[in-house]
This record gives sequence, C-alpha cells and structure tokens, in this order.
Amino acid sequence: MSKRIGLPVTLKMRHDAHYVEQLTSFSGAAVGRMIPVDKIRPNPDQPRKMFGDLRELTDSIKEKGVLEPLLVRFVPHEDCYHIISGERRYHASRAAGLREVPCIEKIADDAETLELALIENLQRKDLTPFEEADGLQRLAEHFDYTHDDISKKIAKARSSVTETMSLRVIPEALRKLCIESGIVSKSLLLQIARQPTEKKMAEAIHRIAQAGLTRDEARRERQEEKNTGPRPQPFIFNFRPENEAFRLRIQFRKSNVSRHELIDTLRGLIEALEQEEKGTAAPGASKPAVA
Repeated sequence: MSKRIGLPVTLKMRHDAHYVEQLTSFSGAAVGRMIPVDKIRPNPDQPRKMFGDLRELTDSIKEKGVLEPLLVRFVPHEDCYHIISGERRYHASRAAGLREVPCIEKIADDAETLELALIENLQRKDLTPFEEADGLQRLAEHFDYTHDDISKKIAKARSSVTETMSLRVIPEALRKLCIESGIVSKSLLLQIARQPTEKKMAEAIHRIAQAGLTRDEARRERQEEKNTGPRPQPFIFNFRPENEAFRLRIQFRKSNVSRHELIDTLRGLIEALEQEEKGTAAPGASKPAVA
C-alpha cells in the first residue's frame, strides 16, 4: 500500500492566506509574509539612536524592493507588529513609499524580543561606540549576563566587551562634546574614558580635537602625565578654508605664540617653499616637510 502524502485527511485545500498561516503556525516556525507598513511599529528598545543617511538604501528599495525581510512579532493588545530587527529598512521603505514590506513573524515575549534586538544590532558594525556600550549594558542589566556571557552571545572577544562597556564612564555632556569634536573612534574614546576625572576627560577631548592626536599619541600623553604630572601643552594653529581644499596644521614647541610670531612663521614657510622651488635654500632656513 502506498504511503499517503499531502494534507491531513481532516483538512481540505482552501485558497485563503490566513488558512495557510494557521497551518504553518502549528510547527511553531517563523512565518514569512507581506505586512502593511502602517501595521508595523519601531522597536522601543532599539539600541541604535542614529540611523545615518538613508537615501542610498531608499533608492535601492525603490529600484529592487526590500531584499532582506524585517523580523517582527505581533503585539495583540496594540494590534500591530513590533520590529525586532530591520528598523533602517523600515524607515527607508516608508521613505520609498512602500505600502507593505516582507517580514518574518516570530513568536517571542518581551524579554526574548529585547535580547534578539540587542544582539542583532550589536553584531552590526554601524553602531557608534557609545550606542554599543549602552546596548551591552542593557544586556547585562536585563538578563544578568556577565562579560563572558555577552561575548558568546555577540561573538566578540571578552576584552572587547569589557573595553566597550568602560566607555559608559564618560558623562553624557562629554559624549556630545566628543561627537561634536569628531572623536568617534573607539581607540581614542578609550583614552578619554581612562582619565581619572571628568575635568581630565574634558581636557583630553580638547587636546585630541585641537592637535588631531592619534591613539598612540593620546596614550603616550596620558602615560607621561600619569608618570610626571601635567606639562605645558604646545601651541597649535589649525586652518581650513571654506572650500575645505586643504588643511594646515602648525605645532609649536612652546605654549604661547603671539599673532606676530605666527605670521612670521607662515612667511618663513612661504620663503622656504619659494627657495626650494628655485633650487636654493635661504641661509639658516630649514627645509619644509611635505607629506
């Protein structure tokens, strides 16, 4: 006797989308389908605070559609779906004028949703170090995870987790100052976080921003100050024209330089360049270093 295949004998085929969902829901597996954009809500626990420029993604969605489904869960008391992951795609889809987007619906409670959202976002590379630090802290607090637990969850080294979480010692006001000053690399932010006081953190931010210090230079300064105490900071002159065609940076050995001395230095630089162009050097003039 041949083995019967197909639908169970108690069920008959019906051309009804909801009926198909009912069948597939028996397995407990995630279900993929199109969901109206108006029925989807952003994740209130989203660790990412800045979504960046969405124009390129929006243009891609207009041309090719949403290639990767959003991961969502249904919230009965709100009669809508909360995004677990895919919020950039959601915002870009709305901007592109889409009325519905492909989604994978997952059955998850509040705790699992938060964990999935945090882990999914923390594995991405476009979070700022501060967003990543706050996300890691939420994982630790909500689920009582150790640094070892978190490193396994997000597939990153434990030392990296510990370093990132240490950025949370930087106060919110100084975080904003870092961002405004263009200090966004984790390596430089760690040098700021390792300063003993908020005042020292602010001073470090100012030095890094004004002098354009690298991680190694900032680390060396911090170590020297720790060993010998504070030292006079060199005077630095930065200039960038409105069209931003170039950037000029001159660092003096002494702390105080008058406007007259600065002008004389710039004139000396021009003369040195002109002499070099002619193939001769002015007596006592040093050859300018051009990177």
